[in-house]
Amino acid sequence: MESLNTWLTGLLAENSIFTLQTLGYYWEGLVTTTQLVFLSLLIGLVLAVPLAIGRGSKHRFIKLPIFFYTYVFRGTPLLVQLYLIYYGVVFVEGIQDTWLWVILEDPFMPALIAFTLNTAAYTTEIFHGAIKATARGEIEAARAYGMSQSLMMRRIVLPSAFRRALPVYGNEVIFMLHASAIASVVTLMDLTGAARFVYARFYAPFDAFLFVAAIYLCLTFSILFLFRFLEKRLLAHLKPAS
Repeated sequence: MESLNTWLTGLLAENSIFTLQTLGYYWEGLVTTTQLVFLSLLIGLVLAVPLAIGRGSKHRFIKLPIFFYTYVFRGTPLLVQLYLIYYGVVFVEGIQDTWLWVILEDPFMPALIAFTLNTAAYTTEIFHGAIKATARGEIEAARAYGMSQSLMMRRIVLPSAFRRALPVYGNEVIFMLHASAIASVVTLMDLTGAARFVYARFYAPFDAFLFVAAIYLCLTFSILFLFRFLEKRLLAHLKPAS
């Protein structure tokens, strides 16, 4: 580790902007961005599966509230949602005297809530469409085997829907990564926040923001590579025979 620090120090000796200190800010921003995006996608995915099933329910009192939730969060900007949750929580009467305030006073938690609710709304609609697209033959075959509704949903419908939704969900993951750039507006030191700090300190907008753009680009291509790999594995049966 010491030899690595020595090598980096020598490499950056003649660079006044990208020093070990500023690279440390970028690293902190990368960790924050990765945590925010990963946790929001994970929790949003867990929420979206039952919501997508309920979205296709025949009962209006189940599907209408879910439709209203997805309509509101998909129809309003994520930045507005973030502002409402981050600034609005302060005005909830008595919340500063409860244990919740210990959690919510950290800007990471309101940002996580806003990102989770937003991605859960989009993912719900993605999975709902994939579930609706399930071939009728698969449903009839499952019923012919005597499967219950829950068993059919778990073994037939959801695995098939997940494979169909994979390409679209990959776009949602990339969208959330790019949208995470707005987290810095609530004082989070994410990648964009680190670039703003470097810009404010050295007055070098091109250096600061081009470097962070390169990081986002690398993350985006990594996600694309991962989802292309998953598509090849899970959708191999759709590949035309050579």
